[in-house]
Amino acid sequence: MTASKSTAKPSARERLLAAANELFYAEGVQTVGIDRVIEQAGVAKASLYNTFGGKEQLIGAYLESRHNRMTGRITRAVGRQDTPRERLLAVFDAQSELFAEPGFHGCAFVSASAETRPGSLVEQVTDTYRGWIRDLLTDLAEQAGAADPGTLARQLHLLYDGATLSARMDRDPSSAAIAREAASALVDAATRRRDGHGRADGLGGESPLADQHT
Repeated sequence: MTASKSTAKPSARERLLAAANELFYAEGVQTVGIDRVIEQAGVAKASLYNTFGGKEQLIGAYLESRHNRMTGRITRAVGRQDTPRERLLAVFDAQSELFAEPGFHGCAFVSASAETRPGSLVEQVTDTYRGWIRDLLTDLAEQAGAADPGTLARQLHLLYDGATLSARMDRDPSSAAIAREAASALVDAATRRRDGHGRADGLGGESPLADQHT
């Protein structure tokens, strides 16, 4: 029974999603025609329409699979850390792992949303993914003791986006490590506690931004 399950042929849905993941991510959701996905998946055209309803729904399912893959990666990276500060910075560690993978082509959500119309299913799925990232950063910033978790989350999200763009456009996987360094300075500044003499309190020394004045 176990052996037969492990050797079972993937379903039409699984094959279509696998083909979509490979083709859409590498070449773009609009560049790749539906016939190429069907051919690579090795299924009948009717299978696509019976399973997903159409190309837009297939693109939405493809992006949802990317969402699950990336959120799982980030969740695992965060879970490996012991302190609130390191859990917050671990989001960039997850990026570093992604950027080092062969076949990295940037953010699937950025690429897909650039090719879609406002209000589309693709935009909705993209908004859900970005909302998840922002909510996670906000929660982790609050746990780390940030005075204004929402603002810190927005700052870190900008670094997150910039690292992805640099890794793709400059072909520079080290952009995640550089973004992490900048994030560390922001986190230290946002969570700094001061005693009555204006000294950093309980954070192991002054932040890299401690001597900056407005």
